[in-house]
Amino acid sequence: MRFVVTAGPTREYIDAVRFLSNPSTGRMGFAVARAARAAGHDVTLIAGPVSLKTPPGVTRIDVVSARDMLNAVRTVIARADVLVMTAAVADWRPACCATRKLKKSEMSDTLHLVRNPDILKSVRGPRVRVGFAAETGAPAAEAARKCREKGLDLVVGNDVTEPGSGFGTDTNRVTFVTPDGKVQRLPLMSKLAVARRIVSFVARRR
Repeated sequence: MRFVVTAGPTREYIDAVRFLSNPSTGRMGFAVARAARAAGHDVTLIAGPVSLKTPPGVTRIDVVSARDMLNAVRTVIARADVLVMTAAVADWRPACCATRKLKKSEMSDTLHLVRNPDILKSVRGPRVRVGFAAETGAPAAEAARKCREKGLDLVVGNDVTEPGSGFGTDTNRVTFVTPDGKVQRLPLMSKLAVARRIVSFVARRR
């Protein structure tokens, strides 16, 4: 199968040096890309700003903003069988971005934001679509909502405040939620082990 995997954060620039972002390191998405390639699949990895090495045999596209990521996904999605959207995409961006560094005296106390496009809602095509829900608290309810509203085959939820399950860790404790309402809570395991579970799910779903 042909996988498209997104990973890492996006950056939404205010000026030439300041931006809005989040702590995502891309480790979960890179693990999915590695696991899918190891299982013999063709993998395109679309990565936000991260400092990770590309898994062997994986095609990588680097992006910065949410709109960059959407454009990259649209470029390759027609050939894909599977989209795994692990990226922590910024929901909002500054309405205006200066091309130079702004002085403090030039900046307003109020930052005007506009909503970014929802990538999963914006693209169609792959037979199997997997989303993620990083929450602060029990993730199952929000994962179920995303699964239902975005027409996904699987949502992988996790509580980023739980030890060993947040951004920048090598482990994760996740909950699988499917459209039929089934909820499967997995124990703490390495992100690569979680990734293998996701790839196995996709293979069965396909």
